[in-house]
Formats: sequence, structure tokens, C-alpha cells
Amino acid sequence: MKRWLAPTPEMAAWHHACKISEHTPRHTPGRIQMGPYALRYSDLLTFCPQWHDIFVMRSLAFTTPAAAPRILDCGANVGLASLFFKREYPQARITAFEADPAIAAMLTENLRTNGASDVDVVTAAVWTGNGEIEFSADGADAGAITAVAGETGGDVKRVPAVRLADVLAQEPVDLLKLDIEGAETDVLADCEHQLGNVKALLLEVHEFIPSRRRCPALLQLLDRAGFSYAVTHITPLPWRQHDPATGPFPHRAHVWVEAVSAWRPSTP
Repeated sequence: MKRWLAPTPEMAAWHHACKISEHTPRHTPGRIQMGPYALRYSDLLTFCPQWHDIFVMRSLAFTTPAAAPRILDCGANVGLASLFFKREYPQARITAFEADPAIAAMLTENLRTNGASDVDVVTAAVWTGNGEIEFSADGADAGAITAVAGETGGDVKRVPAVRLADVLAQEPVDLLKLDIEGAETDVLADCEHQLGNVKALLLEVHEFIPSRRRCPALLQLLDRAGFSYAVTHITPLPWRQHDPATGPFPHRAHVWVEAVSAWRPSTP
């Protein structure tokens, strides 16, 4: 009752955005005031759950003794995660990677407008090599590298690619946030020998293919790299199912995202 009668500023902003989204067509860019933040968005219907997840539920909250933690925000979208990290750790040194050039422009403006212009924005996909790669941009929050996502119906374009393993090899990283729409399996496998430089990891595992689940192999990789880990929640994605579910449970989603947090266990 208290939450409804006296919502937090973050919750009140979310309710405000949700009401506007009811009358806003999909994939319509715009601007909105969310508490102290003046933000651009690419698609309000996907912006709202991002805000709720990050600012209301605090799904990206982490603790560190570092006053200026080094953070890599891979799959930064319009910048909500980087802004959250900056609110929690104003001196944080953040690099935000976003593959979609149009969304990266919004990301850059949102950071500059909201006092986080010191975040380094890299308009590139994190991948297993440097150069260029085909990227399917959906105009919202689900753009993906076509080599791993297959046919998504998005606008396919060639974008710069940065090998994440090379970035991790440069210096210790306090937090690696990885939300790259299905590319996480290939990227983390390529990074396995550099994960010793990572102290904590927030990972979204996109299970798009029922016959080839990714999470078991990724959890084994984290275990080999010396992490403890937890699967914190699972979000079904029924709209990503192109074929009806088979087997004895036809009404259950067989496409979903698993949120995984991983950390270095304390030494006794």
C-alpha cells in the first residue's frame, strides 16, 4: 500500500512513462523526463521495462570497494545502465559499447545531457574480432549480430566490431555488463583466458534456440574462470517464438533471457 500511495521517484517516473507508452506507436523516437533525467528513447515500449529493471528493481546494483570502478557496459542501448552506474559511483570509469549507430547517438546525447559526458562511448559491437560485422538493427533494444541471431527482420547494416578479449587484456575490470542479444556465447568463449582480469560480471543469456541451450556451457565457462555465479531471474520472450512449442507443454515459452551474476569468491 505504501508503494502505491507514496511511490519512489523512480517508480513514479516509470508509471508516467507507461501511461505515455499506451498511446505511443512502436519504434517512435522521442524525449521524456524521468525524474532528474532528460532522456531520448528509440522505442518507449521497450524503454519502460528497461527503466523498471534498472532503476526500480536495481537489477544492476553491485558493491565494490573501489571509489572509481572500471566498468564495461556492453550493449549500452540508450544509456540507462551507464547512468545508473554513474549515480551509484560518480567517479566510475565507464566505456559504453553500442553497435546500432542511431541508438549510439541517443546514448551519447543522454550521457552528455545528464552529467555523464565522461563516459567513453564506442559505436561498435563487441565481438570475437576487430573490423566490421553485419548487424540487424531493430530500432529498439533487440538489435543483434546477424551471424548469431539469424533472421530477425531488422535493418541489416555493417558496423564496426571490437574484440572484447583485447579490451579485457588491457587492465583489470571491476564490472563487465554484457547484454549483446545472443552473441554472449561466442564472445565469452573468446574471452575465457582474459576473464582473470574481471572481478564481477552481469550477463544476459539469450536462449533463442530450443535445441541448443547456451546457459549450461556458459556457466561451466564461468566456473572454469574461477567465478561463483547465480541465475537471478528468467524473462520469457514469447514474441520471439517463430514456431509453436512442441512436446507436452505447448503453452509454455521456449524462448527466454536468463540473467546471470558472477563474482570472485572471497579468499578465507
